Amino acid sequence: MANKEEKHKDNISGGWYCTDPDDSGGEGCIACGLCYGSAPEFFEEDEDGNAFVHRQPETDDEIALCQEQLDDCPVSSIGSDG
Repeated sequence: MANKEEKHKDNISGGWYCTDPDDSGGEGCIACGLCYGSAPEFFEEDEDGNAFVHRQPETDDEIALCQEQLDDCPVSSIGSDG
């Protein structure tokens, strides 16, 4: 589960987030590209390739797409408090 105490600094405010690559719990982004490759309208990469949320989902379909990325993340670095 993503550590909400160690969010990536570039996440936009809201319920969905990605963790910082230096997450001390070992669940930091590893820059695999899965989320921003599959859902670029919500996830973006920083200069090092690490993911952050740049737009929060609003509709049921958008939430389902973000949930799919959360479920598929190989290191559990995507979280949702919503």
